[in-house]
Formats: sequence, structure tokens, C-alpha cells
Amino acid sequence: MDFVAVDVETANEDLSSICQIGVVLVEGGKPSSGWESLVNPEDDFSGINVSIHGIDEQRVKDAPTLPAIYDGLERMFCGRVVVSHTGFDRASLRLASTKYALSPIDCEWLDSARLARRAWPQFAERGYGLANIASALGIQFRHHDALEDAKACAEIVIRAIADSGTAIETWLEQLKHKGRGSRGSIARTGSSDGPLASEVVVFTGALSISRIKAADLAAQAGAAVAPGVTKNTTLLVVGDQDIRRLAGHEKSSKHRKAEAMIMAGAPLRIVTESDFQRLVAGE
Repeated sequence: MDFVAVDVETANEDLSSICQIGVVLVEGGKPSSGWESLVNPEDDFSGINVSIHGIDEQRVKDAPTLPAIYDGLERMFCGRVVVSHTGFDRASLRLASTKYALSPIDCEWLDSARLARRAWPQFAERGYGLANIASALGIQFRHHDALEDAKACAEIVIRAIADSGTAIETWLEQLKHKGRGSRGSIARTGSSDGPLASEVVVFTGALSISRIKAADLAAQAGAAVAPGVTKNTTLLVVGDQDIRRLAGHEKSSKHRKAEAMIMAGAPLRIVTESDFQRLVAGE
């Protein structure tokens, strides 16, 4: 069982603003080495993001940019199975590489959250976040540090394969298929699988498409769609109105509520509409 686990942290709501990358190489079913680097995203830092991971402009001012470390990432990833927990890290790397006109790395991606939802029934509909699964499995790690998160991701995959008796190659094939089986409310509000499976999405701001079409896209990608931000919300999609320039009460009430929940520790993420459309497309 060989694969690579990766995790990234971002400077702001733009998924391409990578400020830290952590990688763990698994060989023969055991972690063999780890690698981590701060990254200068050449972008602004959001107070919300800094409060989560503790990385700011000062910490990355002398760090390499993504192009400077991309060859090393390619050597670690190329031709291998690369695992991330949910599709956000994959999307971040794809968007950041596009920003710098770097060629995509030839590898096969596996989502450990989707694997865990299939491997363990208790995580099928909820509680499949990295911290919750790690806690349930007794995996100790320092959350929101890229290398620590990558280690936890790798261990979850190792445990899932051992408990299920299903090889990683078989999981790769199974997770390519969508819409298999019922997942309670998710099965009624969206497809039973997909890049946003079991996410609860809320939209705010001026979107480039109608809310109905945006909701349809979210449901087709496996997400439930709710009208307002609640304790169940996991993803707030904000219209591309340069959300980093909005401040204070210029932000919508949904946006402000989501930020307050994140500050209080809620597992909620804020993304732009453009990044949302890339996520639902599986990019």
C-alpha cells in the first residue's frame, strides 16, 4: 500500500492562496517520510484564516513561492496516488498551479473523507471532518498545521484500508462512481456522492448565475443547500465581488455570521463563487 498524503493551508478565502504545504509518503502501509514548507502566496492574508492556522505575512515573507517548490512536489506526486481530506486541497493545488501557469502534476487523486464515509457507517452522513474522524480513531495531531493534517489523513486511509479489507486500488475504482445508495437527507437533496457530498451549502452576495442554478450545481455535486447559515452549515459561497475588500458590516449578515462561527471553532469554510464552480466540476 503506497500513496502520498497532502494538506495545504491558505492565506485567505481564495483557494489558490496557499501559504503552507505538508506531504507524507506512505510505503508498505506505513508513513516513511514527511515534508513541509511555508509558501509565500504573494497574496493578502485574511484575519479569519490567520486565526485558524497562525500563519501571517511575517512568517512567509522569506518563504519560497509555489513555482520554487513545484519541481519537488512533482517528484513526490508524479505517477502516485495522492490523498487529501475532502477536495479542497486538490482544488487549491490546481488553482495555484494555474495562477502560475504551471502544468498539472500527473497523479491519481483520492479523497480520504469520501473513503471514510464508505468504510465506517458512523461517518456516512456526518462527522467526517478530519478532526472528528481522527478523534474517533484515537489519532493525535495538531490540527491546521499542514504536515500534521497530512499525517492524520494518511493514518485515516491506512486504518480504513485495514478495517475494510479493501485495497487502495479498489477504493479508487469505487469512488469514481457517483450516486450509489441512499445517504438520508443528502440523498433527497443532492446526489449520494460527489466532490461536495454531505456538505451543507449556503449562498450569499451577487452570483454570476441564478441561485436556483447554483443550488442545482451544489446538489448535483452531493451537497445539501440551505437558505441561511446555521450550526449545520459547512460551506458559505460568496459572490465574486472581491470579498477580501469587503469589511465589517459591508459584508452580508450570512458572511459575518459565518466568520463569527469560524472564530468560535465551527468546521465551516468560506469560498468564492468561482472556486465553488471549480469544486463542483471536480477540478
